[in-house]
Amino acid sequence: MHFSFTGTQTRARVTTCCGGLFAALIAIGLLCPVANATEGSASVYPAGVETVMPGMTPPPGASMLCEFNNFYQANALADGQGKSEVPGFHLRVGAWAVKFTHNWGAHVLGGTLMSVGAVPLLYEKVDGPFGLGAKTGIGNAIVEPVAVAYQRGTWNWWYGYDVFLPGPSYNKNDLVNIGQHNFAGAPVSAITYMPNHETEISSKLQYIVNATNGATEYRSGNEFIWEFDGMHNVAKTLAVGVNGYYYQQTTDDLLNGVTAGNGNRGRNISVGPEVRWHVGHMALIAKYQRDTLVQNKPIGNSFWLQVGIPLGHGHE
Repeated sequence: MHFSFTGTQTRARVTTCCGGLFAALIAIGLLCPVANATEGSASVYPAGVETVMPGMTPPPGASMLCEFNNFYQANALADGQGKSEVPGFHLRVGAWAVKFTHNWGAHVLGGTLMSVGAVPLLYEKVDGPFGLGAKTGIGNAIVEPVAVAYQRGTWNWWYGYDVFLPGPSYNKNDLVNIGQHNFAGAPVSAITYMPNHETEISSKLQYIVNATNGATEYRSGNEFIWEFDGMHNVAKTLAVGVNGYYYQQTTDDLLNGVTAGNGNRGRNISVGPEVRWHVGHMALIAKYQRDTLVQNKPIGNSFWLQVGIPLGHGHE
């Protein structure tokens, strides 16, 4: 991995963490009266966050600090046929998170070793025929102790394993909880292709395996998530394009070891525009995502503002 702080590669480094790994910024919390598609319709991971050069990583010896802001709103909760099943449903989520990424510079399997950690803070409010609830707290933090990163010409990629921690504040009797109350793990990989200094094509894939919520004996099904973007520079420091994700729950939810309902498998395809602006070594990202073809999950819109700041110049 050899990057400089000048030109396009500088911008690539800065935007790395803005598409980086961290825990559920928009975890919707446990909505007990309308639970479906993973417990409470939520996930330990905020699908759609990793759409900014997700395959890029800091160079050996360097670090990245990122800050994320997100607002999600939904006015419908889809059933298994994609129809709104709860009249008067309204969900609002505001999130802020920080993430730290460090490349240790140690050579492993032809790449370099890196680690990631992040913590989100959320405000969630839900309203419907089942009542009104709101809560603020820390969501599902993430630890990625080991990942291996590579850079070969115009290709940048990495692979690793994420560990999601339960939300620290939880009461099974509350209408709203911040984060999911279970551990989870996910093999994950991302790739960014930059055929020239103006164009970027990226993808990130992960498969989340959820453990059981010990307070409710509910085990959410496993989740496949593909995140992507395509960007093109319209000016030296400004790029525009499209971003989004595909979410598919691949196994049934279980309650006390038995299939919950009809399995409650969730699905969502969310797409929207993305803008990336570079100010010196800092990257600013704004993006929008609109939910479509939704099953067993809320139907809404997500707005993101993200900032990435490189720390250190690294070494060879």
